[in-house]
Amino acid sequence: MSELFEHIDQLRRSSGRVAVATLVNTRGTTPRKEGARMLVDEQGRVLGSVTIGGCVDAQVIEESGDVLGAMKPRLLEMNLGDEEAWEIGLTCGGTIEVFVEPIALDRPGDPTLACYERAREHASRGGRGALVSLLEDPGGKKLLVLDSGRVEGTLGSAALDQRFTAEARAAMDRGRSQTLAADDVRAFVEVFAPPALLLIVGAGHVAMEMVKLAKLLGYRTVVIDGRPRFATPERFPDVDELKIGIPSELIVNYPLDPSTALVLVAHDYKYDIPVLEHALEQPLGYIGMLGSSRRGKAILDLLVEDGVAPERLERIRVPIGLDIGAQTAPEIALAILAEIQAARTGRSGRPLRDVLRERAARGA
Repeated sequence: MSELFEHIDQLRRSSGRVAVATLVNTRGTTPRKEGARMLVDEQGRVLGSVTIGGCVDAQVIEESGDVLGAMKPRLLEMNLGDEEAWEIGLTCGGTIEVFVEPIALDRPGDPTLACYERAREHASRGGRGALVSLLEDPGGKKLLVLDSGRVEGTLGSAALDQRFTAEARAAMDRGRSQTLAADDVRAFVEVFAPPALLLIVGAGHVAMEMVKLAKLLGYRTVVIDGRPRFATPERFPDVDELKIGIPSELIVNYPLDPSTALVLVAHDYKYDIPVLEHALEQPLGYIGMLGSSRRGKAILDLLVEDGVAPERLERIRVPIGLDIGAQTAPEIALAILAEIQAARTGRSGRPLRDVLRERAARGA
C-alpha cells in the first residue's frame, strides 16, 4: 500500500480526480498478485500497473476514463484468451478481475481518500490492519479494521460488518490480501502493515547501494556504524535513520521480528559477534553477513566457542545473496536484496521460467 500513497502524493499536486485500479482476483499464476495497482488521472497519466503492461492494462486505462466520468466504482472481469494469458504469465486462458474506483484528490471529504489516508496514518505509527471494499457496490462502501481493535466505516449492515471484520483479522494473520465471500457478498480484503525494516550494520559502499535499492522496494532502512566519517548524510541521502554508535547496543532499539532483515556488512569481528549473538535470540526473518565462506566459518566457530548451539547458526546466511555473479557494489546489493525478498515470500529464488514450466507440467 505504500506505493499507492506515493502515487497519490505525486498526482495530487496536479490532478483533481484519479481512478485507482486494483487487481482483486486472478486464476492461475501471474507476475502480479492481488493488490497490484495502477492509477490513471484525468489527463491520462498512468502510474503503476495491474499486470505487466500490454492489452490488459490498456483496457483498464480505457475503462478508468469512464469511471472518472461517472465517479462511481466498477468491477471489471476480463476473460483472457491463450495469447493474452501468456502475456501476463498465465499458462492458459483464464479470468482476472480489476476493481476501479474514483478518488477526488481535490476534495478533502472524499470517503475513499479518507480511508486510505487513515490506513497510511496507522501504518506510519507501526500499526497493521485491513481495508475491506465491497466489489459489487456502486457506492464504494468500505470497512477499515485495525490491529488496535478499532473498526471504522460500514459495509451497509451490522451482519456484514461483523462477518468481514472477522475475515479481515484472519487475513491480517495470514498477511495476504485477497477477495473473500460472505453471505453471497464479495469483498476485497487488503492487508496493510508498516514497511518492512532493513537493518544494516556497517556504512560501507555496499550499504550505500543497498539503501538506494531498498528504498525503491519500499523498505524502511536503518544504517548503524561506529565510524562517523562513514555514517554521514552525504553518503546516505535516502536512508530513513542513520545511527552512530556501538551496533550491538543500538539494534536493541528496533523490532527484530519476522518482518525485519538484518544485514552485516561492516566486516569487523568486534561488531559482528555481539550483534549476531543478540540477533539469534530474536525471531528475525533474515540474518545475513557479507564475507567469504572462510570468514563466515571463522565467525560461526567463534559463536560456538561463546556458547551458541551449532544448529542455531543455520539461520545466518554467509556468504550472503543469490548467485548472480555479483562483483560491483550495486550488483552485490542486488544479490542481497533479491535473497531477502525471496526469504520474505518463502520463494526459492530460482528462475521463474523453470518454476512455471514445472507447474504447467503438473497441471497446476
